[in-house]
Amino acid sequence: MGKPFGKRIPLEEALRIISELELVRVGKERVSVFEACDRILAEDIVAKWDVPPFDRAAMDGYAVRAEDTFGASQTNPIPLKLVEGKKIGEGEAVRISTGTAMPEGANAVVMLEFAEEREGYVDVFKAVTPWENVSKRGEDVRAGEVILRRGEILHPQDVGVIASLGYGHVEVLRRPRIGVVATGNELVEVGEDPGDGRIVNSNSPMLCCALRELGCDPVYLGIVEDDSGRIEEALRKALEECDGVIFTGGTSVGDRDLVPEVVGRVGRVAFHGVAIKPGMPVGMGVVDGKPVLMLPGFPVACLIAFNEIFPHVLSKLTGVRILARRGSVVRGRLSRRVPSQPGVRSFVRVIVRDGVVEPIRSSGSGILSSMVRANGMLVVPEEKEGYEEGEEVEVTLVRDIVKVF
Repeated sequence: MGKPFGKRIPLEEALRIISELELVRVGKERVSVFEACDRILAEDIVAKWDVPPFDRAAMDGYAVRAEDTFGASQTNPIPLKLVEGKKIGEGEAVRISTGTAMPEGANAVVMLEFAEEREGYVDVFKAVTPWENVSKRGEDVRAGEVILRRGEILHPQDVGVIASLGYGHVEVLRRPRIGVVATGNELVEVGEDPGDGRIVNSNSPMLCCALRELGCDPVYLGIVEDDSGRIEEALRKALEECDGVIFTGGTSVGDRDLVPEVVGRVGRVAFHGVAIKPGMPVGMGVVDGKPVLMLPGFPVACLIAFNEIFPHVLSKLTGVRILARRGSVVRGRLSRRVPSQPGVRSFVRVIVRDGVVEPIRSSGSGILSSMVRANGMLVVPEEKEGYEEGEEVEVTLVRDIVKVF
């Protein structure tokens, strides 16, 4: 006989339970900015100085006093005397390149195409306003401003800003080591021919990739048979090596779904069964202060449950709110009706194109290609029974919309 869920709880309740868990936290370390990308920031980054640190030209041209150019036009050029040095006076101009510090007394730049040099003078054919074509000191960043907050997963542009502010090293969280264990007699390793009645263990490389995106260090620990003794052995080994463990498969209600039973025997199960679709069999346990996330075996359910649950587990492991950046949100109209079960939060894979939202028809929790074909995720909240055809909805993009020329 299968083992029913004790209770399918709302997602918010699962997240509340996670927020109250007592977990052993990972430490911190300092790394070079050259090694900081994709790491979780463990300190606020405060600007040491203004960026730019001085008023600078935003265009190639001539640094001038804006008031000296008023009235200039193609039919009424205004001549300014060309001078050299770091200071100009009334009726003077200095040749300047993009990014160069503005000379004292100058407050604008006339672009090259609106000026012409002749015999020690430059004729200005277009008036400029004060600070036109100038990047003012502190325009980008002000000294003392908090630019990045602890918990950010650092992207290339973040590292560039950190370096521009004079940081050669930055404090980040030690990468949490997360063990990944797949369960199931039907599984074969990646690269093997599955043959009849077997399937390739696609969840494990998928989860390892997802963990790296969140600044973790995944440790793949292989496939374990549907045997409680073997599962317990794998769990204990993972806990010796890692800061947390993820099991995929063996979490549902069948006779061979043994993971929650083992976790409950070795530690405790915080919850098992969440009202999300796909992903209902997801569970959470704690053993010796370390988290054990139990994910469904169907690939789509596995990934969606991971995305909704694990960032909150990671926050407890690290002591910071993990700011994983979601895709942008767009609006569009549904091409057909999307039904949903009341009381369950549904995640619907869709294709967004030219303002039309097309639900993917082959979208069962085992159809991983639906996650590849989709460029958006439509979330149907628990209180709705779906969306009607033609209804305007919000969709979170899960991959960029590109045009191939």
